[in-house]
Amino acid sequence: METWSDDRVREAVAARLPHHRAGSITRLGEGEDNVAFELDGELIVRFSKDPDPESRAARIDAEARLLHAVARISPVPVPEPLFADPGLGCLGYRRLPGTPLLGLPVPDPSAARLGTTVGELLAALHAGRMVSLVELDVQPGAAWLEEAAETYAAVAGQVPAAYRPRIEAFLAAPPPHDGYEPVFSHNDLGIEHVLVDPATLAVTGVIDWSDAALCDPAYDFGLLYRDLGPVALDSALRAYGEADGIRERAVFHARCSVLEDLAYGVAAYVDKSVAAFAWLFPG
Repeated sequence: METWSDDRVREAVAARLPHHRAGSITRLGEGEDNVAFELDGELIVRFSKDPDPESRAARIDAEARLLHAVARISPVPVPEPLFADPGLGCLGYRRLPGTPLLGLPVPDPSAARLGTTVGELLAALHAGRMVSLVELDVQPGAAWLEEAAETYAAVAGQVPAAYRPRIEAFLAAPPPHDGYEPVFSHNDLGIEHVLVDPATLAVTGVIDWSDAALCDPAYDFGLLYRDLGPVALDSALRAYGEADGIRERAVFHARCSVLEDLAYGVAAYVDKSVAAFAWLFPG
């Protein structure tokens, strides 16, 4: 099994940033694809867990090129690589200020401002020409609904009884029409990936672009609606310039994805999922 020691992190930084002397090293976390470290509170170094050297190198190179391209068009800060080492399978960038929005209380006025910022970001991304940098990630609404039904069967016991008939009615109804043109988007724009100033809730950055793809333009709006509710969605669509079908498909994606978040099982995700049932499945 691959291991990532402090010495390996220092080796990676020394190879690419010889003038940087790493002091404290904190392991930030590990997902299915990557493990991340913070150096001295200012530098993030992320290693790919892909065991195949060629595939790992290709992933690191592709992500570095994508982040540089996104930084040129995004109206909010994004991680921009200071170095990429395909051989070591790692990427380094300066830590963006702020804290993830997940778990912070968001009153309606702040939700409206956050929605406006996200709408402006999505307008810029969806107009971006990124066809050569990302893959297509689309599936018909019927497939989303089938996956949601399977997830619901696994988590129904965690759903408050009042919402179960409403969710079951949603799962039994036909999905929205699939007629849309895929666009470049973050493709995982939940509030865990939105950094904010905790005092003002102003957006300070958007992180984790590993799922970026050509996808349904409504998908990231759906995650915003799932996490922050109708006030945020309304503001986002006003800033974006509401297009045909986006609101309906955003609501659809929000309802499907909230079940996935509930199944994830982490307390912060479970709490926000249960809270969101009030606007996603109203009586």
